[in-house]
Amino acid sequence: MKAAVYEGPRTVTVKDVPDAKIEHPCDIIVKITSTNICGSDLHMYEGRTSFESGRTLGHENMGQVVEVGSAVRKVQVGEYVVLPFNIACGFCKQCEQGLTNYCLTMQPEPALAGAAYGFADMGPYQGGQAELLRVPYGDFNALRLGQDAAERQTDYVMLADIFPTGYHATEMAHVKPGDQTIVFGAGPVGLMATYSALLKGAGRVWTADHQPDRLRKAEEIGAIPINTAERNPAEVVKGATLGLGADNGCECVGYQAHDPQGHEDASLTLNGLIDSVRFTGDIGVVGVFLPQDPGGAEAQGPLEAQGKVPIDFGMMWFKGQRMGTGQAPVKKYNRALRDLIAGGKAKPSFVVSHELSLDEAPTAYEHFDARDEGWTKVVLHPNGHGNGHKR
Repeated sequence: MKAAVYEGPRTVTVKDVPDAKIEHPCDIIVKITSTNICGSDLHMYEGRTSFESGRTLGHENMGQVVEVGSAVRKVQVGEYVVLPFNIACGFCKQCEQGLTNYCLTMQPEPALAGAAYGFADMGPYQGGQAELLRVPYGDFNALRLGQDAAERQTDYVMLADIFPTGYHATEMAHVKPGDQTIVFGAGPVGLMATYSALLKGAGRVWTADHQPDRLRKAEEIGAIPINTAERNPAEVVKGATLGLGADNGCECVGYQAHDPQGHEDASLTLNGLIDSVRFTGDIGVVGVFLPQDPGGAEAQGPLEAQGKVPIDFGMMWFKGQRMGTGQAPVKKYNRALRDLIAGGKAKPSFVVSHELSLDEAPTAYEHFDARDEGWTKVVLHPNGHGNGHKR
């Protein structure tokens, strides 16, 4: 089968690899019809993680079931399914509490928790930017889709990661109807957090970034854009709230946050939120932060290379703010979000700019990594349907 394989920093090749196959009676094999390039993939693409050369990328996957193991009882061959990026067992202590993002069974390192497809430090599992994908515990991990799955793939594939992840940011920030919310980052996850806050009935949502094309997307769905190359988000929000700040905020950028001039500062968005959110407000952090960053010392400093970020904790403490962090437990949200899509209440595909074939993955990575104008979200179609054009 063909797959998009990481060969080293900023090098992805599409090549033949061994076919995915059943390895356990609970496995299923999915023919991938849609798979996204995620902002988290770029950390690996740039060589800023421990991701191994030769592994297949891709953790945002959906497709059609083509084979099931002997112990699979629910999922059937021919069904369309979307796959949470979290690979979970369903029966460990964490999964029993709904924390499938920190599964203890599927992570082979006893001192760690959490597993994912094609992701650094989250198990040995291959990614789904390929023609086929092995899905462990298919009955538990696969979310079955309705009869509209094939024609609405660009909506449903967002359930694999970014829609639930953006929603998780608003859950950790406790966004409620009428709230005033600020989102740092207008990439795909930031746009999903913005969208989720609006779906929840937030009264005003500001979205801060310095990429004009992404800010236009935020404005199109009803947010107030803040171009950080021109204005300080905290000043804008305070100016609109009698000096108090937003009720809550979401961090959707991560440890490679940088200013409009390209200078990296892992504390940039965190400190921006501490400044922007009012006393006793809530902050949800879903941008990726890691304990080790191979390029961190050169890009930022020795502390940042060890995941140590100099945030304004004194001010955060003084303001009595609360911060939630971590990857999203996708299964906690994906069924309800699926039904919003099916019922016409949500259309997360608004972020998609390009639908491409798998063969075009190397070029897509280059453009998406460079944040080129108009490249807001790429969907790859390993088994056809890529049109090679911007939507």
